[in-house]
Amino acid sequence: MPSDMLPLYLVGLYVLVLSIFVGYEVISKVPPLLHTPLMSGTNAISGITLVGAVVAAGHSNEVFASVIGFLAVVAGTINVVGGYMVTDRMLRMFKKR
Repeated sequence: MPSDMLPLYLVGLYVLVLSIFVGYEVISKVPPLLHTPLMSGTNAISGITLVGAVVAAGHSNEVFASVIGFLAVVAGTINVVGGYMVTDRMLRMFKKR
């Protein structure tokens, strides 16, 4: 391996840390009234992430990668279900009685 190339896990760690900072900065600039509509709009993206997590969990032959994939599936499922529950509650607020 050439000395000028970083290991793959280090690149993944850099991407994770940068995405945390960017996500925090983007979300902190959004007014509180817009959080629920934005969350409901990102459910499709969370669904795509869930599909990727399922593929990652089932594709590997290593135990560690399968466990991490399973945890990603659990976290993605919680995110998608919670997003739809919040969206449903928000839409019920605007229904006529």
